[in-house]
Amino acid sequence: MPERFDNLIEGLTEERAISVILADPDSLERPVDKYMAATRLGASDSEQSLNTLIEAAQLSPDNLFDRITRRKALDALGRRRHPKALPVLFAALSCSDESAVINAVDSITKISSELDTEQKKQLLQALGGEDIQKRAVIQAHTRLGIEGADHAIKPFDEDPNPLVAGAARAYGAKVHGRTAALDPLVPQLVDPIAGRRRSAVIDLGDAGDVSRLESLVTAPVSMSLRARSAFQLVDPGKTCDVPEEYEALITQLLQDNPQNLKLRTEWVCDVNADEIENNLQHRDEARQYGGAASLMSMGEEEKLALIDRIKDKLWSDYVTHYYLTAVVSLQKIDTRSELVRLALAETIPQYTKSRIAAAWGCLAMGLNDQAELLEQLAIQAQWIPLKWTCMQVLQKLK
Repeated sequence: MPERFDNLIEGLTEERAISVILADPDSLERPVDKYMAATRLGASDSEQSLNTLIEAAQLSPDNLFDRITRRKALDALGRRRHPKALPVLFAALSCSDESAVINAVDSITKISSELDTEQKKQLLQALGGEDIQKRAVIQAHTRLGIEGADHAIKPFDEDPNPLVAGAARAYGAKVHGRTAALDPLVPQLVDPIAGRRRSAVIDLGDAGDVSRLESLVTAPVSMSLRARSAFQLVDPGKTCDVPEEYEALITQLLQDNPQNLKLRTEWVCDVNADEIENNLQHRDEARQYGGAASLMSMGEEEKLALIDRIKDKLWSDYVTHYYLTAVVSLQKIDTRSELVRLALAETIPQYTKSRIAAAWGCLAMGLNDQAELLEQLAIQAQWIPLKWTCMQVLQKLK
């Protein structure tokens, strides 16, 4: 479970998690607590919790709850980023549970230790799985910069599954300099299938070719996903220092005006209150952006009424929360500036995107009363796009 859902396990102590994770599922009133415990121990930092996770990563897959717990433990070990976990992670690469293999591959990547010859061989052997596993293994080779695997990975450049082909092309670009091979990923950024658009964004970030930045900026894909890839390109060292030549494009990406994205006609709904509300709740972010673009096109009185209506019904939904904050900020709707103040103050991780939109809204509407909070975020924010945004807003707000 990603860090943004840590609030779901806040009530579970480390001691309780350690006592539950290895217990016989039949002895527990709630066997699901076993894999919640794995997530909790991923957020711990004690040696005992690490050792317990390593043991949990070796649970037998015969029982469903143990099998899921093993998967969660393998994933949590990546969050711990301790090389001590590598032996159990590499052992998991040969198991028959694809989800466990993928979690092990991802954790090996996150730990990011230099691999020896035998470990590289084991990782490459995992390429023999299904497409999702192939993609994860190729991504690991790209992100770890592993040379010597081109003979096995390059043939996948032409794989019929674009998720496999895109990962292979990113490997060729990042590790072997074949940046021209990335060309097919650019039209994929506007593919009708959301998963293909998202994978293209990820692959372009992994590929490391900064000349693709402009294509990323206008892709109708979640801003947070585009931001992660874009910062991989312009700030690979995670210094929160964007070269001046890329500042305008990064600003455009983070301000995230849906009217500047490459939206297909079918993704943009009519300027109708019910259709806009439905689009904002769609699972495909391209349709969400289409709804936001239509909301921005409304007449002022009708727009304000719809913003109020949606806020009353859906403000707790972090997706809709983001688009309302973004529209108010982008269009400088002073009469709804309180939404910007509320969004900037949100501390739950799911609302981090809204805080970025709100920061730009503070600049657009001159909300100097938010300077103290902006300064705090500019210093303390963990997510670089939020930190960078607040730094930029503060410079311009003064």
